Amino acid sequence: MSTSNNPAELDDERLIWAFTQMLRIREFEERVKRTFEEHPGVIRGHTHLADGAEASIVGALATLRENDQLMCTYRCHGYPLVLGTDPRAMMAEIYGRTGGLCGGYGGSMHLVDPERGFMGTSGIVGQGIPQATGVAYAAQIRKRDQVVLCFFGDGASKQGAFSESLNIASLWKLPVVYVMENNSYNVITRVEQEDANAAAGEPLAVKAKAFSMPGVTVDGGDPIAVYEAVWAAVARAREGHGPTLVESKLYRLSAHGNIIAPPGVPLHFPEHEAVEVFGAAEEYEAAKRGDPVPRFRARLVTDGKLDAERADAIAAQVRDEMQAAVRYGLDSPFPEPADAVNHVYA
Repeated sequence: MSTSNNPAELDDERLIWAFTQMLRIREFEERVKRTFEEHPGVIRGHTHLADGAEASIVGALATLRENDQLMCTYRCHGYPLVLGTDPRAMMAEIYGRTGGLCGGYGGSMHLVDPERGFMGTSGIVGQGIPQATGVAYAAQIRKRDQVVLCFFGDGASKQGAFSESLNIASLWKLPVVYVMENNSYNVITRVEQEDANAAAGEPLAVKAKAFSMPGVTVDGGDPIAVYEAVWAAVARAREGHGPTLVESKLYRLSAHGNIIAPPGVPLHFPEHEAVEVFGAAEEYEAAKRGDPVPRFRARLVTDGKLDAERADAIAAQVRDEMQAAVRYGLDSPFPEPADAVNHVYA
């Protein structure tokens, strides 16, 4: 996170930092994905990857100060990485080991690191919206000059908690920025599909009007565009003018989530359900050509901000870092059976 006064433009050093963080998110999640093939059975339950959202995550988080806070969805690996959480502890947590961030109790969907302002995640769609609103209310009461970022998917905007939270945040001028990550799909349903699964509003940021707050839609594949939009919203919130709704439009490059197959059944982990279910291979290939990670690298190289040799060196360093995280996770011990009753309050 930035410790500066959040300048409206990112300097060259911060641009390279942003590229590095995008690489770290992508490589971490690639290692998670590869674990299913290289170490079957190590990861239990569900994992949800955010490849395609790296620019949106990094651009938004680049606006924060050290004491700011955030909450996000269960597609949550990228945020704590950018905030400075140890990737070894994160990988061990996903593997269910005692060396994990939460001692192996949370797994992929329930990461938390409050010391770095990462207030936690949930497997329930939209749950983080009222919780983040409450965190912002606490920040307002304590007068700590904190801003809260609240990340959620486009589908969560159909939840009643969305309307209730934005309503009260606007009335009380809470220091919160709602970042709607519109990744084009509700599981396997296109967001534009006109049925009961669709969310009304085009763009979805128009929902902000109902709550008398600004609403803006940005290219979620461009970290600079996301940074500029969220920076303006953060500045507004910090000045006491209340919340903003930012819709970050991107494309999810992996499946909604992988489900562990029963014993003896091959693991089914398609690159993207749309390719298989809807035959939308052309759409998917177009999205891959616009992959935000190589797209941003090319932009920095073309603009003279970063040379290809340094970019390659950063990528190699990131690969080594995430491979070390895998080794740490695999080497960490499992919890003792007796520990299963720890932290149970009923």
